[in-house]
Amino acid sequence: MTKRILQFGTSRFLQAHVDLFVHEARASGQDIGPITVAKTTSGGSRAGRVALIGRPEGFPVHIKGLKDGLAVDEIVTVRSVNRALTAERDWDELRRILVHETDIIVSNVGDAGYEIQPGDHSRPAAAPPGFPAKLLSLLVERFEAGGQPLVILPCELISNNGWVLRKLLNGLADDWLLSEAFKAWLAASVVICNTLVDRIVSEAIEPIGAVAEPYALWAIQREPGFEPPLEHPLVVITDDLEPYLRLKLHILNLGHTYLAGIWHAEGRRSDETVRAILSDKAIRMRLLNLYTDEIVPGFAARGMLDEAKRYVAATLERFDNPYINHRISDIFDNHAIKIERRARDFITWVREKYPAIPFPQLEALVTQPVARPAIEKIDAVFQEGE
Repeated sequence: MTKRILQFGTSRFLQAHVDLFVHEARASGQDIGPITVAKTTSGGSRAGRVALIGRPEGFPVHIKGLKDGLAVDEIVTVRSVNRALTAERDWDELRRILVHETDIIVSNVGDAGYEIQPGDHSRPAAAPPGFPAKLLSLLVERFEAGGQPLVILPCELISNNGWVLRKLLNGLADDWLLSEAFKAWLAASVVICNTLVDRIVSEAIEPIGAVAEPYALWAIQREPGFEPPLEHPLVVITDDLEPYLRLKLHILNLGHTYLAGIWHAEGRRSDETVRAILSDKAIRMRLLNLYTDEIVPGFAARGMLDEAKRYVAATLERFDNPYINHRISDIFDNHAIKIERRARDFITWVREKYPAIPFPQLEALVTQPVARPAIEKIDAVFQEGE
């Protein structure tokens, strides 16, 4: 394996996460990459990035914020990307690269990127509309050219993103009436891992590049046949992704939702940010009490006391980052669904072990007078990026 990477997506998140990690791994002497970036959609505001992201001079990633109480302010010039294509315009070249040069696929195409589009349900002659159909079409080409093994690491903020993507590919394979031989190859030779990504990438640098916080995590759940593609201090290979998901969902994300509930109930300023609301000492103390009295004890009940303490400390540093202006009005979107996923699910998870454990502040949050979501929406909630 050459460990060359085909990346679907041009987001600033990928620039400050996967592209940066691969750049740093290459700089340390590891055989990983380079990366070919493919834009999956036509037109749009990101069209200009395709012409710029693969330049040999690279692009800047500006890491700004707090880490272990100290200010971090550094710029890394990322040079892991050497080509950039547009699926619609460069489909034949994309097919060639996937068939003959790629060993690892990475994707971050957003929530809508997993939607099956009209026209995706039959095998097309050219590039199909949706990302799963594009990916399946390319995988068929690889299979027909000899079927070398492949690893896919989806980075979309979707729970069990690897399993979800495989289910979509299997469904389309049935729709396209693909052979049992192809389906067997897809099951045995194409490893698709669940992953969890965690980094706030606060803004773009024009015309190319990104500004990001120091904290970052790329947790990859091991699957049969999977070999880690790189070593990096911020990349974790694990047999169980759930602890990482629980920490992010019930500390970082739940902290955001708790603050959004206060913001809404008190009718605070529409442009208020996380950092600004925490400058109110009374509100900051309420959040600290939530973490100390309910969240950390809940994790302790599930055997994760030390992990929760460390993650709370890191989360508070992230909330205090002077370089990130995270508006609470954005966090408040889909507030009722987020309460279910972040607060009510935490209570349920902890009480599976300790039914009598009290959660007065969390129970006040879940009974807030906010429109309740339909249960089918709750089941499909994504791991929100904030």
